Amino acid sequence: MRARIWGCRGSLAAPGPDTVRYGGNTSCVEVILSDGTVVVLDAGTGIRALGNHLATAHDGRTIHVLLTHLHMDHLQGLAFFSPLWEAATDIDVYGPRHPTRSLAERVAGYLSEPLFPIHLSDVPSNPDFHEVGDDEFDVGCARVMSMHVSHAGPTVGYRIEDNGRSLAYVSDHEPARGVDFAALGTEWISGFPLCENVDVLIHDSQYSAEEYTTHVGWGHSSIDHVVHLANRAKARQLVLYHHDPGHSDDQLETMHARACELWEGDTPPVLAYEGMEIDLS
Repeated sequence: MRARIWGCRGSLAAPGPDTVRYGGNTSCVEVILSDGTVVVLDAGTGIRALGNHLATAHDGRTIHVLLTHLHMDHLQGLAFFSPLWEAATDIDVYGPRHPTRSLAERVAGYLSEPLFPIHLSDVPSNPDFHEVGDDEFDVGCARVMSMHVSHAGPTVGYRIEDNGRSLAYVSDHEPARGVDFAALGTEWISGFPLCENVDVLIHDSQYSAEEYTTHVGWGHSSIDHVVHLANRAKARQLVLYHHDPGHSDDQLETMHARACELWEGDTPPVLAYEGMEIDLS
């Protein structure tokens, strides 16, 4: 299993001279399973470049797009994902259940007027939609766990198990809202089973500890919280992800230094950056 990050910015794309080292595109991670199956985690602006890559490298097998939720920074690139516009491409889209509206209906709210000129029903690939909650299901040779996590609106995280290796992707997540982690049992920490003993954890790290005090309840993690979660879960590698659009490369590196100070494992946390490749084999 291999992963490549195509976008790791949160909330809003942030191109410019202050974000060139870690990138300005919003959330998108490509995972290639051990049998060659292509899994795409989220469809932020980073998916556009991934689609161009797949147009030349993909051999026609089904592409699986796993959406954590439908906020715009995780969906806005889908319409520019070139395989979507190829009739011969099979695309399966997974996303969280909603109490009143289907996943296809909610995605169509973006792929339709006034936000987009082409309606979802006219997309040539005619994607299939699958709604998930606290579930387990097979994708290619992998077993995937989805679980509801604490964020605004229906939101899930994913854990992918393939050939004895595991990767968890929890892109937007506030594991415990404004409370002391040390006082909580793990059963009260949102998303904990996704992270427990995982080989690689890609996780929201949007705020510094100081910033979090004015953003409690916004659905994102502070550096202190995500490192505490990873330490409690005994994750072997932590990838700091979903960078705030207002944070420069230098600010991200200051936050990374704080994460390394708090880390209790052998391999220190790393900052996600566009083009980062992770080989779990």
